[in-house]
Amino acid sequence: MSGILVVLEHRGGAYNRMSWEALAAGQQIASASGQPLSAAIVGNDLEALSGELASKKLDKGYRVEHALLKDYTADGYVLALEQLVKKLEPEFVVLPHTYQVRDFAPRLAARFGQVLLADLIGLRKDGDNFVFVRQLFQGKLNADYRHPGSRPCFLSVQAGAFRAESLEAGSASVESFAPQLDASSIRSKPDAPFREAAQTVDLGSAPIIVSVGRGIKEQDNLPMVEELAQALGGEIAASRPICDNGWLPMERQVGSSGQTVSPKLYLAIGISGAIQHLVGMKGSKTVVAINKDENAPIFEVADYGIVGDLFDIVPALTEAVKKAKGA
Repeated sequence: MSGILVVLEHRGGAYNRMSWEALAAGQQIASASGQPLSAAIVGNDLEALSGELASKKLDKGYRVEHALLKDYTADGYVLALEQLVKKLEPEFVVLPHTYQVRDFAPRLAARFGQVLLADLIGLRKDGDNFVFVRQLFQGKLNADYRHPGSRPCFLSVQAGAFRAESLEAGSASVESFAPQLDASSIRSKPDAPFREAAQTVDLGSAPIIVSVGRGIKEQDNLPMVEELAQALGGEIAASRPICDNGWLPMERQVGSSGQTVSPKLYLAIGISGAIQHLVGMKGSKTVVAINKDENAPIFEVADYGIVGDLFDIVPALTEAVKKAKGA
């Protein structure tokens, strides 16, 4: 038993962004262990998705295809992936920690007498074994996990913990794998996919986020921050108190009870840096913090910190951005 299998997620003919983060984790494990890396997509008529998968650095790709897999069901995915895992006998099965994965992956792991090590934020090689890291108590503690039992080891990785930008390109063949499925084994009947309200924003895919906290003092001051976000070409976000007050919709909240984000730039304005908020933005590539309290916890995670009054700094920063862009 050897190798790493990464299971990728897709919807509407496109890969979930977190799938590439899971593949980046798989590449890291493969590089550290010297084992072959494979990746799989599940569904029906997946030829169009094969090209993008084939362009990544891996040893083999698999299209797990069957008419009963056209629409997602936990039963179908578990039965199909169980057959693929038995065929390949990987040492590690890596998945993105999405809602869909949380639905079927624990049952898939149980089929092999295993548990799912879920929501991992990191991993490292320790001798001949791997140590996997996940957070406890809303990010207050990091816990190390080892997998001493029999294989395979099932893992899911947290959004933003591994960067999709680090993926290595390559050239791989992608072959079809046809699982044996019977309609009587699919106990659930999928309904139409849930469609969110038109105004809903996916902060998880935003490259630039300007986030505001209670330091903004009152709702009437929000346009100042929104103008900066517009100048930067970014999305506006907030810590929980702002959304709890109804100043911004809940879909704009970043944190343990909101969205988890991993932008290239995260600008934290008037945010103290409570652990519940840091959990949601820790995957940001560059963090810039503006706060008048030099001892604010946000400065401990910021790449750049500005100590001062945001009501002076934000307008000046907005004008500087506009000038630099020739606006």
